Amino acid sequence: MTLTLFPAIDLKDGACVRLQRGEMDRATIYGEDPAAQAKAWQAAGFSWVHVVDLNGAFAGKTANGPAVKAILDAVNIPVQLGGGIRDLGAVESWLEAGVSRVILGSAAAKNPGLVIEAAKKFPGRVVVGIDAKSGMVATEGWAETSSLKATELAQRLENAGISAIIYTDIARDGMKTGLNLAETTALARAVSLPVIASGGVAGIADILALKDAARTQKNLAGTILGRALYDGSLSPAEALAAC
Repeated sequence: MTLTLFPAIDLKDGACVRLQRGEMDRATIYGEDPAAQAKAWQAAGFSWVHVVDLNGAFAGKTANGPAVKAILDAVNIPVQLGGGIRDLGAVESWLEAGVSRVILGSAAAKNPGLVIEAAKKFPGRVVVGIDAKSGMVATEGWAETSSLKATELAQRLENAGISAIIYTDIARDGMKTGLNLAETTALARAVSLPVIASGGVAGIADILALKDAARTQKNLAGTILGRALYDGSLSPAEALAAC
């Protein structure tokens, strides 16, 4: 399986930001024009854009709709969207608006029936985001930590018809401390679904390490790229060449 790199556009109050460990008061603003940023990632050669409505994740409903729609209008590569998508109506609305895949996070942990229903109605277009603190699932914009293990949630949803799992180590997200390959690989071993690593990419070494791990763990499918791209620690050309 070829690794796919997903440059992230995290939206807070209409701006393109990066958080540290999901804390809204630790946001670095990287641009006021998310659509222009999406166009830049497309021009750099990326084949996907990963968009998260941060305000929506906390509010439980879409909060940065205009910015998301501007991104969809700006690029012709596929966009996957998460944050605040908690019911079938929201799933359908965003897919009809042009989003290629929706990401269900809190909804997957709290309402697995929604995941099954959405995946059945929209095959290949539903991804589950499993965000974890010390291996335990976190929800509501990472503000709440459950007693459910990430691997357990992944196994519960393995046969739901979803297209992939995005596994985020919250403690590393936005910190550039390296991917948590041990936990990510453990989760990938627990299921047969494609698993996308997220949280902590610091530079090219992380991509090469993931690529090496994917030689034996074939369902490691790619990674989300955030702060390292924005601050120049990792260049798009370098990252794409490594894959």
